[in-house]
Amino acid sequence: MTETTTERIVRVVLADDQPLVRTALRMVIGDTNDLVVVGEAADGAQAVRLVEETGADVVVMDLRMPGTDGIEATRLITEGPTGARVVVLTTFDDDHVYGALHAGASGFLVKDMALDDILAAVRVVASGDALIAPSVTRRLIKEFTARPRTAPAEPRRRAEGITDREREVLTLVGRGLSHTEVAAALHISVATAKTYVTRLLAKLDARDRVQLVIIAYEAGLVSAT
Repeated sequence: MTETTTERIVRVVLADDQPLVRTALRMVIGDTNDLVVVGEAADGAQAVRLVEETGADVVVMDLRMPGTDGIEATRLITEGPTGARVVVLTTFDDDHVYGALHAGASGFLVKDMALDDILAAVRVVASGDALIAPSVTRRLIKEFTARPRTAPAEPRRRAEGITDREREVLTLVGRGLSHTEVAAALHISVATAKTYVTRLLAKLDARDRVQLVIIAYEAGLVSAT
């Protein structure tokens, strides 16, 4: 009988207008067995085109690029038919990251992270989960809450219809806590915390934990303090 392998190769597009950044990521990805770079883009339009041409699973996306920027490229990719997911690679002082939340990005990393951590994030996002470094989440929330709160065009009806316990979990997720931290805060098991998050994703029609952060903020469940 012929042996078959079940290991999935994750196809990655690198989108950054800095060649050195792309080169560093390409080299470290080249040393892995489960990731492969299938294209490199210097602007957002090229990234969108490469995703369609290569069937990429994940795009590592810079936000500040000439022409079509990373936010618009993220929106076009996540709203498109390919199913590709986007990991934003940015800096703490980049205001564009907040727009990328709404554009559909599934991961938010900072450029000074260890390369191995970036690779781990690509794998997490490729598996269908979302990842925001806790420090990035807390910075996002701080920036969100420091801005004037405008009347939402779409009142967060999605934060309605959940139980008191689910609201507690949503609040903690909105603050950037992991499953383990949520479990510790509420004195429940990690498995139970994961179950609550899964229920919230379904009830609130949220794609992933990133969208739960947005919902928690817009529902007024999180603040800068």
